[in-house]
Amino acid sequence: MTAPLRSDLRHIADWITPASSVLDLGCGDGSLLAWLATNKDCHGYGVEIDVDSVTACVARGVDVIQSDMEAGLSTFEDNAFDFVVLSLTIQAMHNVEGILKEMLRVGRTGIVTFPNFGYWENRWQLLLGRMPVSETIPYEWYNTPNIHLCTVYDFERLLKKLGMWSTGRVVLHQGEKVDLLPNLLGSLALVRFERA
Repeated sequence: MTAPLRSDLRHIADWITPASSVLDLGCGDGSLLAWLATNKDCHGYGVEIDVDSVTACVARGVDVIQSDMEAGLSTFEDNAFDFVVLSLTIQAMHNVEGILKEMLRVGRTGIVTFPNFGYWENRWQLLLGRMPVSETIPYEWYNTPNIHLCTVYDFERLLKKLGMWSTGRVVLHQGEKVDLLPNLLGSLALVRFERA
């Protein structure tokens, strides 16, 4: 039996249908793919750049490719996967539009999670004159890997610009789903999307 998933990965797993093919970009230690293989009979690959995370994937029995996603997904054929997941990574990517296009080139459905910069505590810290530091944005301005911060609404506007549409959205705070004023009260967004 695999270990329980953290809350955002549980919501992603809920969106993935049994026996699907999944590409997990920035897969970390392979927790999601291992859980999906055991509990939903899914198969696929992880893509990860960090050597320790690649080692953890291999230890879990997850097929993983060590690669930098910024170089693109040219090793994968068009429509090779049912789902392509990018969890807590898009805000650190240089070419956001490019990776979203690549996700829907190699997969039918994309799932992205990101820290919601529109969360009220982030807004409050900006109002006080400092860059936000929070549970989902845990770095100081000078050491952050995050180069593209956005809100839930910003991300959905980008999808429309790229000819994509959202087929599902969940906004969380401390693992709990936020339904009321999600762009203000939610610190982490999960968006499922496809080609329009």
